[in-house]
Amino acid sequence: MMAAPGVAVVAAVAAAKLPDRKLHKGRDAKVRTKRQGIIVWFQHRKNIKQIKRYGNLLYVSKKMRYAVIYTGQDKMEEVVHSLLKLSFITKVDVSARPFIKTDYENAIPDEAKEYDYKIGI
Repeated sequence: MMAAPGVAVVAAVAAAKLPDRKLHKGRDAKVRTKRQGIIVWFQHRKNIKQIKRYGNLLYVSKKMRYAVIYTGQDKMEEVVHSLLKLSFITKVDVSARPFIKTDYENAIPDEAKEYDYKIGI
């Protein structure tokens, strides 16, 4: 019993595309872009929709009137410059997290502190 010729062609094309991309759970693996956070201080909440256009909106504080958005590091200067041009933006802060060292050297706790943690002090 032979399979239909169209099915064999589709299977051959799919098999030919697999080696150049890694698959993860049935989806193509994407390359992660380096992102950086921007804190945008605004005057009115009605302008949040316009802020969304400049990156991925993560959080909006209603009381303190600021929003946290993420954009790619390659577009960071352009986004900050264009956000500052908007009339309802009061201030723009750029996150320094990508540049902070997170590999700590002496990360082993003292024996006395470790004992205290075990006791529950």
